[in-house]
Amino acid sequence: MITASNIGLSYGTQVLFKEVNIKFNPGNCYGIIGANGAGKSTFLKILSGEIEPDTGDVIITAGERMAVLRQDHFAFNDYTVIETVIMGYEKLYEVMKERDLIYAKEDFTEEDGLRAAELEGDFADMGGWESEAQAAQMLDGLGISTDLHDKKMRDVEDNIKVRVLLAQALFGNPDILLLDEPTNHLDLESIRWLEDFLANFDNTVIVVSHDRHFLNTVCTHIADIDFGKIQLFVGNYDFWYMSSQLASKQNKDDKKRREEKIAELKEFIQRFSSNASKAKQATSRKKLIDKLTIDDIKPSLRRFPYIAFKPLREPGKNILEVKDLTKTVDGVKVLDRFNMVLNAGDKIAFVGPDHFAKTLLFDILSGSVEPDEGTYTWGVTTSLSYFPKNNSHLFEEHIPITDWLREFSEEKDDTYIRSFLGRMLFSGDEALKDCTVLSGGEKVRCLLSRMMLEQSNVLIFDEPTSHLDLEAISALNDGLIDFKGVLMFNSHDHQFVDTIANRIIEFTPNGIIDKMMSFEEYYSDPAIKDLRNELYADSRHTVAL
Repeated sequence: MITASNIGLSYGTQVLFKEVNIKFNPGNCYGIIGANGAGKSTFLKILSGEIEPDTGDVIITAGERMAVLRQDHFAFNDYTVIETVIMGYEKLYEVMKERDLIYAKEDFTEEDGLRAAELEGDFADMGGWESEAQAAQMLDGLGISTDLHDKKMRDVEDNIKVRVLLAQALFGNPDILLLDEPTNHLDLESIRWLEDFLANFDNTVIVVSHDRHFLNTVCTHIADIDFGKIQLFVGNYDFWYMSSQLASKQNKDDKKRREEKIAELKEFIQRFSSNASKAKQATSRKKLIDKLTIDDIKPSLRRFPYIAFKPLREPGKNILEVKDLTKTVDGVKVLDRFNMVLNAGDKIAFVGPDHFAKTLLFDILSGSVEPDEGTYTWGVTTSLSYFPKNNSHLFEEHIPITDWLREFSEEKDDTYIRSFLGRMLFSGDEALKDCTVLSGGEKVRCLLSRMMLEQSNVLIFDEPTSHLDLEAISALNDGLIDFKGVLMFNSHDHQFVDTIANRIIEFTPNGIIDKMMSFEEYYSDPAIKDLRNELYADSRHTVAL
């Protein structure tokens, strides 16, 4: 068990934490959430001892071992991959090294023999004889092939190093596991392996992640950082989000009688509890939810942006026809005679590891880049808004956000512009910030504001969730589910893709796959798996989605 008692931390005038008290119990997985800059990663560093708080203490049950997902990719360059994993269990690794040094001695003494026997006992008690096999099994689960296990860390690619460090943190059954964005750089197969691992992990897990599908699958609790405090909620991310939104709505509605509120909340708990029984951590989560009372559900203090795309007119029947689109960049043919027909009602997710091809296609269809060959024709009643992945060039002018957004609005009144920005969480003087100093997340919210004002019936998004916090991702997700027009997009967020898309297009090294189905159906279909393996055969690319 790990407890944070009266934790306080400030940087100058900025108060990150004030009198934080929270206890993390064995058998539970806690998802740490909060807006960008709220201090999620900082709180993990306080728990691990990397950062010393101004006030308070972190208390760990005596004898318990903590493991942390390390972020330094170069710290283990001189060690092999398999050795790096085993180093995650420091005591075991120290016993192994001391034992090996003793056996390597030429003048082996009686004292050495006694010490070696003692070490052999410790080695066996800590599962040393199975350690290499267990480490290899973890590496295999995370998609690291056996031929890499004996390579030095300096000789493997960065995306492999990330996975090795994750295996290191998981190795040896630690009592407390701290994970900061563990799904970064993992393909879907590896993420599912990690989800299964954590679902069967009996000890304490504390995780920071922007992957809602991951949080929904593994978490039994959500710890919400807001205004320097941490509030603990039972359930996964979706339960936290839906229940807090429902409670907030009911708090605002004074006309409802208390009995009606109680009935609605009870029905919500029952419905969610039934759904939770299908999840991988069903048993523990259902027990927790069954213990909930009406008073346990509280509205969140978190603010969600208002995101809704309302087309000025319908897009019609003829949307887009692409014929033999071809483009070569730096001598490499990125698009080769690409064909596609975009139909009314289509919400297409473009998937696959060739991210440059997707971005290039979006740039061509938006008119930003000219193709070498081929044509594309938009329907006469279509109107397009484009969210480019690389958008810094749109914010190079030294003007306040209000003036930047006014250029895209028919209504020029300052009150209207500031009200619109307020709904996108630019309140007060934040709406007057200079465009050149905006953070990545603030730029995204500005671009979303622009797209809402344009009222287009066709939207293209190139990785819109990359710089957003969970609240903004959820709001954008809901906004695109409700969008009545046509959509093309690319995202690494599993839940975002699965809940929005009704058509999947994948660029592979040897052809295009185009299927009318959800992402989960696409990923699970055996025939498509066989087709993908065939199209990725003898390719330098992986088959990761």
